[in-house]
Amino acid sequence: MIAESATARYKWAVIILELIATLAAGLFSGASIYINLVEHPARMECGTAAALSQWAPSYKRATVMQASLGAVGFLSAIGAWILRAGTLWLLGGVLFGLVIPFTLIVILPTNRKLLSPSLDKESSEARTLLDRWNRLHAVRSVLSFASFVVFVLALTGVLR
Repeated sequence: MIAESATARYKWAVIILELIATLAAGLFSGASIYINLVEHPARMECGTAAALSQWAPSYKRATVMQASLGAVGFLSAIGAWILRAGTLWLLGGVLFGLVIPFTLIVILPTNRKLLSPSLDKESSEARTLLDRWNRLHAVRSVLSFASFVVFVLALTGVLR
């Protein structure tokens, strides 16, 4: 009886970790793709100065949400893999986890330039940086969506 109870709790722990990882990847990728395809192009239509003025508060607010989702999703997927949920959870977790170092190493320098008070908001440099940021952000969209697809395939058992 005690062994059955422990086994049931173990199975529930794996299921909960899998669902958390999938939900986090789905929310992250949905928000990220929306930013790339809708929000950023719309802000750019308003002109470089207005786009840059809007980008800064949007970036600060999105950072909290996306950093939290990235960390929770990555850790949940790795936790599920450790509990022997299968290698797809490791693959999806690594794909999702790559968003974090990519952001810190590749995107952060561009973000800092965009947030610099010395950047002329109407300059071609500002426009170039905003365009570069959108291309770099698209990598986050692709990585997070790929991890979401892997998680959904793992949950449905299509690739087991």
